[in-house]
Order: sequence, then structure tokens, then C-alpha cells
Amino acid sequence: MKPLSPKARAASGWLMLALACLLIPYLSLRMLLAPQTGEWTVPLQLGPVSLQVGASTLIRLATAPVLAPLLLDGRTLETRAGPVQLSWQDTSRTLNARCAPCTFKLPEPGSEPLVLDEVLLTLQRQGEQINGTLSSGKLRATWRSALEKNGLRVRLQLPLTPIADAYALFGASIPELAKARIEGRFGLNATLSLPENEFNLDPEIEGFQVSGLGTEALASSPTGCSKIVSRLTPASWLSHAVVAAEEQRPDEYHGDALTELDTALPADPDSPPQTGHKSSTLAQQLSQMLVTGPARSPANKLRELLYAVEMERTLGKPLILQLYLSRAPWGRGVCGAEAASRRYFGVRADVLTPLQAAWLAAMLHNPELEVARWGRTDRINIARTQWVLQGMQALRPNQRLQLRKQLRKLKWKAPRS
Repeated sequence: MKPLSPKARAASGWLMLALACLLIPYLSLRMLLAPQTGEWTVPLQLGPVSLQVGASTLIRLATAPVLAPLLLDGRTLETRAGPVQLSWQDTSRTLNARCAPCTFKLPEPGSEPLVLDEVLLTLQRQGEQINGTLSSGKLRATWRSALEKNGLRVRLQLPLTPIADAYALFGASIPELAKARIEGRFGLNATLSLPENEFNLDPEIEGFQVSGLGTEALASSPTGCSKIVSRLTPASWLSHAVVAAEEQRPDEYHGDALTELDTALPADPDSPPQTGHKSSTLAQQLSQMLVTGPARSPANKLRELLYAVEMERTLGKPLILQLYLSRAPWGRGVCGAEAASRRYFGVRADVLTPLQAAWLAAMLHNPELEVARWGRTDRINIARTQWVLQGMQALRPNQRLQLRKQLRKLKWKAPRS
């Protein structure tokens, strides 16, 4: 073999030195971030190489006063929420993260993402304890956690804050803010468990009142889609059943308002709603029918809530129920309680039996789905109908028990087109 020339040997030496300069830091960092036994891991991209590293170890290194200025200060991270700009404040040993704008995908299928102009996060670590703040607009929450090998449990607290400040985050997306007067305060306690991604929210709302939207005029709005004059009263079985289906929650529903962005029906349509998955109130659904439309965006959900809160005061529950029943969709072009009663049972709505009323009310969560399945199988959704019966306060306990027994044996053929 022909020996290398001096120039070739020099070039080879420089190449080996360059490789060493690249490999030594990489291997050292890989050793530092190697997960301990039982430690939860996260992916980390180092150039072209992707590694699974120990999450707690990564947090310790990233927040170390010696390394944080070198590793993070002035960096921008690309995240699912958007670009996050990092900065390190040496005097207070605080890591600052700024996301602007910040986009969050919501868990409700088909819903539009939540977009905030700016979200600011601060983080400080003292030993194994980490804490900081989370803020957007005038809202400012504090959070704390402790580094553990197998995960991280973050506890966040927002003190009582004007509800108007929360609405202000949505600016031009809610045109009603120009005329609505919003009173009351809200706060919350929340926990986030990682890596399970389990999130729990415990809101607190006091004195929520809305005025200035003119919802009192809705009392004289057109009677709805059905041309048949209804004889329904709040004492009718269908009225009781619809209230049971749509408002099986505390009378003062405003305490659950913050969970509306996480509203979802159960994945199994045969199952009754579970704890934490609550339907909109009748007032919110009525505001959707009359004003806001069905768009599934965070801003539209908050618009619904504004109208619902004011309607509770200006219209009252009986009139809200009446307006809702005259407009509610019951599948395949059937609109309004009277039309639904005559289409599916051939009788006036005010003479429906409790079982018939419970089934019609049970359909409301997804009328098209329920009507299609009923027509295909000649079987109603028994589980959901039982759930409605359970919430019908006008039924005596022994009467409710008998009806539940009858329901199991019941066979109703779906009306044919």
C-alpha cells in the first residue's frame, strides 16, 4: 500500500480531531441525560439524532444556574402551541418562556383551537422544588411542583379574578364585549400529572351576571320551526324529561362554566353522560339556536355563556324551556317538540307518557344518530333513556322503578318514512 503523503496525513489528522470535537460533547451530553432506572423519558432531538432522555434529569440540567444561560438563554423552541422564546434572568435564577401567539388544541372532537395573543411562563428551581407563574393578559396564576423520578405533578392556582378580564383575552373574537357588562369573579385550582397527561380542573365562580345584550327581546321572537300550536306546559312529561336530560346539574350551573371548553358526550352513544362530561344548559343551547350559531370554537362557547347567563335573568327558566322546545331539532328535518311527538308517536306532545317523553328527551344529545339507529334496529337507546328517567324529579321513586322495569321489555318500532 502506498504511504499517505504529508498533506493527506495532515488532513486525516484534522478530520479525526473534528470528529472528536463533535463526538465528545455529544457522548458526554448523552451520558448526562441518560434516564435512570424507572425514570420517565421524553424525546430530545440533537441535530440529526433523536434520543430518549430522562425528563427529570433534563429539567435539572436546563435550570442549573451554570448551564441555563448557555443552553437556553435567547433560544426559540418550536412547539405544538407555537414558537416559544426563552430567556434567563441570572439575578433571580428564573427561566422565562414567551409564546406569542399561542395555540392550544382542545380535546373536544371537531372544535377549533384556542388562540391567545401571548402566554408567559416563569420557572424557578430550588433543589427538587420548582415553581413559577403562568399569565396571559391580566390573568396571573402561580404553579408549583416537585421533581420526581417517575413523573411530575403540577399544581396551579388562579386567585379570584374579574371574569371580564378573562373575556378580554378574546378581544375582537367576541363582538358582544363592546356592549356587555360582565360582573363577577372566578378562580381555579388545577392539577396536571405527567407523563400521564391527566388534567383536573376545579373552578370557583361568584356573582356572575351579564347585562346589556338585550336578551329580553327574544321573548317575542318567532315561535320556531313548527307551525303546530303546542299545548305543552312546564308540568308536561316532555318538559320534565327535557329538563332532566339537559340540566342534570346544580341549579347554579355557572360554577361549571369553565369546563364548557372541555364539554363532550361519551364516546359510546349507548352510555349516559359520565361525571365531568356535561351537556350545555338549555339557556346555552337556546342562545346557540337564536344568536351564536353552532360553531365549535372557544370564543363561540364563551359567547353562548354570556347570552345564557343574561337570559336566566331576563327570561327565566319556564320561558327558556318553552322557546327551546319550540325549536329543538329531533332528527331528519323534524323540528320542535310538537312535530317530534306527532312524527314518532302520533300524539300531541302534552299527552306523551313518561316513557315516551323520556325517550324523546334522550334523543336530543344526537338526534340524527339516534333516529338512524332506531330505524335500523327498531331499538331505542335504553341506557340513556333510563338516565333521563332517573333525573325526572316529578316521578315518585316507586313510579320511576316501575318505568325502568317496563323500559327493559319495551319494543317500539321506529316510524317509517
